[in-house]
Amino acid sequence: MFKWMFILLSLVSVNALADNESLSIETRLPAGFELAFPNESNIQPEISDFTVLNFVPMSNEEGERWVVITVTNTASGRRTLNQNHLMALVADGSRIHPQALSQSVLANETLSIVINFGMSKFPLLNVYSRTEK
Repeated sequence: MFKWMFILLSLVSVNALADNESLSIETRLPAGFELAFPNESNIQPEISDFTVLNFVPMSNEEGERWVVITVTNTASGRRTLNQNHLMALVADGSRIHPQALSQSVLANETLSIVINFGMSKFPLLNVYSRTEK
């Protein structure tokens, strides 16, 4: 009897832990919502040929931060998107790059990918690239 109760409690505990690791879509700020965090160190992504069309922030109770991002390669040739081409604005005002990333994108191709931004107590408010030359 105690063996079965232990097994049942173990399964419930494992299931509860798995729920903490599942990602949930976060609420996004409305379009046009302006933020004015200072960027005194002028932290920016590297200039690239990638334009961020949209993103969906996701997180879990452990503080993992992920996004599904849709980018377009505006170049006339194949380019490789890497972690230095993207940046996120975090709700504490900091700016962070995603974890290691290398994604080949064809000329003028639009692609959605899932990207890991690591752990943070604060949610991601914006994800962006820099295309001006």
